[in-house]
Amino acid sequence: MVVFMNSKTLLIFVFFVFMFSFPGFVRAQVSAPGSSGSDKTKYPVFKGTDSIYVFCAQTEGAAIAVLQANTDWIGTKTFLWEKYNPGSAVFEFYFSESTAAQKSVISGLADGCYRVTITQAENTYVERAWVFNDWFTSGATVSESNCFSFKLNGVYTTGELKYYDLANNAELIVNKDVRVQWKNGSEIIAAVLNPQVFNPPTKNTDYTFRVYDKFSCQSLAVTTYNSIVTKADFTVDKQNGEAPLIVTFTNKSENGTPGQYEWFFFRDLDEIKEESEGSTAPVDSIEIVAFDESPVYTYEYSGTYMVKLVSKKITNSQVCVDTVYLKDYIVADTSFIAVPNVFTPNGDGTNDDFVVKFWSMQSIEIDLFNRWGKRVHHWESGDVRGFENTWTETVWDGRLMGGKYASPGVYYYTVKGEGRDGEKRRKHGFVHLFRDKE
Repeated sequence: MVVFMNSKTLLIFVFFVFMFSFPGFVRAQVSAPGSSGSDKTKYPVFKGTDSIYVFCAQTEGAAIAVLQANTDWIGTKTFLWEKYNPGSAVFEFYFSESTAAQKSVISGLADGCYRVTITQAENTYVERAWVFNDWFTSGATVSESNCFSFKLNGVYTTGELKYYDLANNAELIVNKDVRVQWKNGSEIIAAVLNPQVFNPPTKNTDYTFRVYDKFSCQSLAVTTYNSIVTKADFTVDKQNGEAPLIVTFTNKSENGTPGQYEWFFFRDLDEIKEESEGSTAPVDSIEIVAFDESPVYTYEYSGTYMVKLVSKKITNSQVCVDTVYLKDYIVADTSFIAVPNVFTPNGDGTNDDFVVKFWSMQSIEIDLFNRWGKRVHHWESGDVRGFENTWTETVWDGRLMGGKYASPGVYYYTVKGEGRDGEKRRKHGFVHLFRDKE
């Protein structure tokens, strides 16, 4: 049978015949099990390149490098290992073994260039490789700590990866591309050796310094920043409503020194503006200063108010202060009076009383008159407070001054009083009294 092959197929066929007909043609290599990275030599004079294998050692002077030579040759063969001596610029005997195995391993290697010669009968294979035991040491500290920033200080040492041109023994250095970074937890906060950190945290915080190279060799060091700063913060319960408005302030400050809080309660905003107009003298805008942890303050009068909290952190070296203002104003609403126009004192439990709603009133008087102008009821209070959104103040139950039930019909009322905003409030109108049950 005749088999026709094109030129490409014929070339591949000849290659495989050649490879299996000559045992000297072999796939052999030197590798470095466990290495963390590799590179290639850049000899200025020597022709060719060699592999560079890097192992990450824990300490300076450690020898943990490993080389392994592999071959496809079957049968007994000799592995001769030699190490380059830069003092004499020659390769010197290191280790030799004759074995039927297809690999030879040398371990615990110091830095240097190693050459393996594999021999079987008249066949020889030679390859070289450089190995290095890379290492780092590192340290981290905190300095220049003040109320606004602190400095992280990183230090490290590491060895050079030094090799030689095999033609003229010239000294060469592997570029490790050493880099540094600082981390707070998983967050990278800097990539310089000695960063300045602004806005220090209010809690004691660990910072990790890492120095590493392109071969993934590294060293870590941890330092703790002991916080000397505070962050002022607070919340309010009930930020608006009728006067008198009772507001509870809850201190949420971080890392403040107990007993070192100052609360500044400002006067009414409109009052401050009015006093400032046309005056060049400074206006005292503070109503009161309190030193409670979480004060409760009553705004007796209507108005718009601001609050400021100052938190202090006192240490042996200094006092750090932080200030926060209320995000919005406290608003004690202006006064008003709401009067119903109908009530039904018929005992059915619904709308049986004449109830007036007061908002932010200081004092109030109410009189009711019949159709002939005779006063039938009088009510007053010099300390009206706390009614808010409910109709709870009974002004009249429908009885006359003598205790008799008033007749159904139309009655006239007048209301006058003074609000907690200082305004005089007056109101008048008619109210219908019905007694029949539906």
